[in-house]
Parts: sequence; structure tokens; C-alpha cells
Amino acid sequence: MHYLRTLGCTSTTGIAGVSILVGAILLCAEAFAAPQAATTLTSQAQDPNHSSVAPQTITLQDALQRAKSNSPEFQAALTEFGLAREDRVQSRAALLPSVTYNGGFIYTQGNGTSAGRYIANNGVHEYISQGNAHQVVSYGDVADFRRARAVEAAAHAKAEIASRGLVATVVKLYYGLLVAERKYATSQRASGEAQHFLEISQKLEKGGEVAHSDVVKAQLQSQQQSRDLQEAQLSMETARLDLAILLFPDFNQNFTVVDDLQSAQAVPTFEEAQTMAAKGNPVLREALANFQAAKHEVQVAWGGIMPTLAVDYFYGIDATHFAVSQYDPVSGQNIRNLGYQASATLQLPVWNWGAGRSKIKQADLREHQSQVELTFAQKQALSNLREFYSEVQTSRGELESLNQSAELAAESLRLTNLRYQAGEATVLEVVDAQNALTQARNAADDGQARFRLAVSNLQTLTGNF
Repeated sequence: MHYLRTLGCTSTTGIAGVSILVGAILLCAEAFAAPQAATTLTSQAQDPNHSSVAPQTITLQDALQRAKSNSPEFQAALTEFGLAREDRVQSRAALLPSVTYNGGFIYTQGNGTSAGRYIANNGVHEYISQGNAHQVVSYGDVADFRRARAVEAAAHAKAEIASRGLVATVVKLYYGLLVAERKYATSQRASGEAQHFLEISQKLEKGGEVAHSDVVKAQLQSQQQSRDLQEAQLSMETARLDLAILLFPDFNQNFTVVDDLQSAQAVPTFEEAQTMAAKGNPVLREALANFQAAKHEVQVAWGGIMPTLAVDYFYGIDATHFAVSQYDPVSGQNIRNLGYQASATLQLPVWNWGAGRSKIKQADLREHQSQVELTFAQKQALSNLREFYSEVQTSRGELESLNQSAELAAESLRLTNLRYQAGEATVLEVVDAQNALTQARNAADDGQARFRLAVSNLQTLTGNF
């Protein structure tokens, strides 16, 4: 009864009390289930398949910009270039004078005199406050700076290679999704046409105009088109996932891509492409920079067995009192503590058990290998240029023929359907015409994507045109 009074129950009958108690339990259950339902709705809202937010439209240029921010390979190339640039800064700093400040205090146990027990120290108390200008003159450091510049140039070329390779990857995934969407639409039309043809054959069978075998063949064709539609949908979803991984940091699938496959793209002549590749091929720049770095590494190795000169200039205080000047009880005069000191050290390598000569041999081997790689890169660049340009020319030349084939296949299917309804064509001819139309449309879409990918591969050698 206490619980009934709490719930606002005024009846004292057992049945009424039980009814109210059951109602309260149901209300509590609904209140408990409400947050879970809200959580489920929130999860569905985050799912792109249940998202009510309008999809974001992505152009090819948008995709390229997004991919540069999310591609780990491209970011790794940029990081390597940044590290090489800092190595060049550090190697240049090694050639310039450095300035440091030395401050310290040394206490030495006394021996009854002002000198202290350690003869190396100037007194019982020694104060040091000096500025030190230090300069090292070394042939190896100069060669190392040149090597660092060559390595930086190679890293910059490698970053450019990664950038152009990323463009080719994005173009492949971007137009791969467009083609997958087109093929899905083609499969939808083919499935609808197969279902419509099945209905026609069933009507003709009822009228006694065709045999039951035609209906069976139409059913088989309809089932096959339904399976092809499922496969096309799977391919489209897979292509969307592959592109989403590269474009979005949060794995967003709620986007659409702009279909610009029909837009024409100008292609330079082979002579123009050859000139552009000779000036802007990053692969050749990287190989050449690596060869230059290997040559300078030989000079660095020679610098390890050559003399090194170090010059130091000190200015400040190194005295028994922390003061610019102090009183000398012996002479009765003030002695100035502030002063300078200069020193020069020449280091001549004499014997290191052949380690220096071994480093020179290693550097010579690396130089020879880099020269072989440079020669191979030059030949490979010429071969790739001819191959990529031929691919562009061939794929562009086939576009018009593929489009005409798709139009002819559509017209052939229309005429075959009319002939079949008039009793002049067989069911096999209709099925062949349906399959031919699907293949022709898919081939036309693949041809357009092939041309775009061929252009992007050519631009990895020539740059944008």
C-alpha cells in the first residue's frame, strides 16, 4: 500500500492496486528502453546507409587535395624531404663559426699558499666566465655539406614522385567508382529488361505463340541478370570503400563523385611530351641527385684521412676572483682579469688500421652503383614515355568506337525484341542481344576510365599538361 500511495493510487482494492503497479512497471520499462532506443538511432545516424545528411559532392580536384592530407605514403615522402632539408641546415652550420659561453667555479684544497694543491688550477678559488668562438676547417665537412644538398634534392624529387603517383592512384580509384556506378546502373537496366522479356514470353506462351522452352530460357536469363546486379552492387560498394579510405580521416562514406568521364582532355604531341619529360621527370632528378650524393660521399671519406684545423678564441674571466680586476698584494696594484686567449690545433691522421681506406672503398662502390642506377633510370624513362604515350593514343582512339558499339547494341536489342514479338527471332537471339548490350556499355565505361588512367600515368613523367 505504501507503493500504491507513492504512485498516487487512491483505491485500496487488491485488483486496482495490482493494475496500477503493473502500469508503473511498464512505464519504468519504457523509460529505461528510451535511452537504448536513442542510442540505436544515434548509431544508425552515424551509419552512412542510414544517414539523413545530404551527401558531400566530391570532384576530382577535391579528391586529390583530400588524398594528400590522408595518404601515409605521401606524408612519409614529405617527412623524408623535411628531414633531409634539416640535415642540410645542420651540415651548413658545421662549416660556420660557433659561439658558446662557459661559466664555472673550481674549488681546490689549499696547501698554505695561494696556488692550491692541484698545480693545474690557478688558485684555491677559480672563476670561469668566458665566451668561446670555435671554428673547424675540414675538407670532410665541406664535402658533407655538398652531399647533404644532393640528398635534399633527391628527397625533393622523391616527394614529387609520390605526389604524381598519388594522382594516378586517386584517378584510378575515382574513376573506378564512377565506372562501378555506371555498371550498376547498366545491370539494373539489364535486369529490368530481362524481367520484361520474361513477362512477354509468358504472355506469348499463354497465347500459344512460343514454346515453354522460351519461358525457361527467359527465366534463366532473368535470374542471371539478378545475380549480376548483386555483383555489380558489391563492386560499387567496394570501390566506394577504397576511395573513402583515402579521402576522409574519419572513414566517411556519405559522398558522391562528379561524373566527368565524357569531358575531353587535350593530349600533347609526342615531341612535346618528350620535352616535358626531359625537363620535369622526377625519377631522373632523383637518380641524378643520388649519383651526386654518392660522389660527395667519396669526398667525405677522403676527408676522414686529411688534416683538420680547429681555431678557438676565448674572451672573459679565468681568475681567482669573480671580478673584472683584483688587488695584488705583492705588487700593490690592481690586476685586470678580463682578457682573451686564442689557440689553433692541427690534427693529422697517422694510423687507424686501414679504416679510412676502407670507408673510401665503400664510397667508391656506392658511387658505381648509383651510376648504374642513373643509366638504367634514363633508359627506363624513355621506355615508359613511349609506352605510356602509346597507351594514351590507343585508349583515346578506341573511345568513339566503343560508344558507337554501345549505341548499335542498344538498337540491336530493340529490333530483336520487335522481331521476337513478331515471331521472326528466337529466344537465343534476344538473350544474346541483351548480353551484347550489357557488355558494350561496360566496355565503353571501361574505355573512358582507361583513357583517364593512361593520361595520369603519362603525367607522372611529364607533369600536368
